[in-house]
Amino acid sequence: MDGRRRRLPREERERHIIDEAIRFFAEVGFEGQTRALAERLGVTQPLLYRYFPDKEALIERVFEEVHLKRWRPEWGALLRDRSRSLEHRLAEFYVHYCQTIFHRDWVRIFMFAGLKGESMNQRYFEIVHTQVLAPICGELRHEMGLPGPETLPIDDLEINLAWAVHGAVFYIAMRKWIYKLPVPDDMSLLIANIIQAYLNGSGPTIKHLVADRMAASG
Repeated sequence: MDGRRRRLPREERERHIIDEAIRFFAEVGFEGQTRALAERLGVTQPLLYRYFPDKEALIERVFEEVHLKRWRPEWGALLRDRSRSLEHRLAEFYVHYCQTIFHRDWVRIFMFAGLKGESMNQRYFEIVHTQVLAPICGELRHEMGLPGPETLPIDDLEINLAWAVHGAVFYIAMRKWIYKLPVPDDMSLLIANIIQAYLNGSGPTIKHLVADRMAASG
């Protein structure tokens, strides 16, 4: 080696920067400086800014790569597939979802973004709300023979109960990648139990809630 930096095609260099930035921010958080990232990459900071005009643009790309691109559009169809029981649909969805988020970079970057107050987390929560939580609430009503959201809008309590099951699954990943605690190798049984607890506990509560709201509306 003569110490000179190997010239890479632009696309290859950009991919290398993104991959290293994901590892870097997952390790040190978003307070990490681009100068330190450039040193890890073996490039100059000005070269880094040729690909990303500022740190925020690089963070945005990291968020897109780690969180948005891993979201699966087919999950929506799975949650709404009424040819199967809601319990089976939820269990399958959350097994797939857990496989997607159960990565060190996903969990740590998400937590660092929340601590820094980055808007990216809010955007991700909007996706979760519209594509997971609201459909779950609607499907639970259908499973229990209750009026759909088009007749009676979803209540905040229903959304919060759905958040409880979603958060329970996410917490499994936090236990591993944030708290360094052991988790089951096969999480399907644990997820199945979480789903059963949600359906058995939330179902009666929501049934009473919807009945009361329908009576109040007259």
